[in-house]
Amino acid sequence: MIYSMTAFARHELKAEWGTAVWEIRSVNQRFLETYFRLPEQFRGMEPVLRERFRKQLQRGKVECALRFSANDAAVGKLSLNHDLAKQLMTAADWVQSHGQSGGVNPVDILRWPGVMNAEEADMDSIQADLIKAFDHCLKDFIDARATEGESLKTMIEQRLDGIEVEAAKVAEQMPTIVEWQREKITSRFEEAKIELDATRLEQEMVMLAQKIDVAEELDRLNCHIKETRNILKKGGAVGRRLDFMMQEFNRESNTLGSKAIRNDITQSAVELKVLIEQMREQIQNIE
Repeated sequence: MIYSMTAFARHELKAEWGTAVWEIRSVNQRFLETYFRLPEQFRGMEPVLRERFRKQLQRGKVECALRFSANDAAVGKLSLNHDLAKQLMTAADWVQSHGQSGGVNPVDILRWPGVMNAEEADMDSIQADLIKAFDHCLKDFIDARATEGESLKTMIEQRLDGIEVEAAKVAEQMPTIVEWQREKITSRFEEAKIELDATRLEQEMVMLAQKIDVAEELDRLNCHIKETRNILKKGGAVGRRLDFMMQEFNRESNTLGSKAIRNDITQSAVELKVLIEQMREQIQNIE
């Protein structure tokens, strides 16, 4: 499986304690880099999340964000500190008996620090739910990378087919080109009314054939095509290997272009460059 480094995933979780939304996005990067935007109360989860990314991903700049909204209606059960409330009421009665107050509002007693307490939310349980939701989001994220990776693989294979066609065109035309060059040289000498020794002509044609021979370049191109297909078939984190293969493709296409002596060969060399550049641009996004 080929994976793209460009992807996005979102997962929303609703529970009694509130709602949470995970978002993961990534772009191409030479190495794996992870960045987190988490609410302060959940910063402790970052090492766990980072390790999960490290086990699943090889390359890419990954940004992970969590939006958390607590449910106020899900506040834990309230409890009353009876002893403290009684002490406050006794003190209030004493103050009132001395004419220092017009009466005490019971709500004021309840608002006194420590009189009413709410059970704290079970943070361990909430974090467990959030980690489970993160795993769902991560799976969707990897699936998205795989889907995009398959599209890139298809595009690269199409370009490889195109390179194969151009290489076959050049190979098919080479015998014709050699004969065309022979006739061209002979015609020029005839126009100049210069008698050319047959042996000398053959020597010149051998030297020219060696100079314009592209059989070695075509063989290497076909080898590179085969190797690139094998890399795509193997899958995994192959972006760097594919990038290296593009360098090799470029080297052979440049040599082929430098040896071109006819327009049709030049056109094939240009087409090869275009196909290789299209592959190279897309390979930058492959893990």
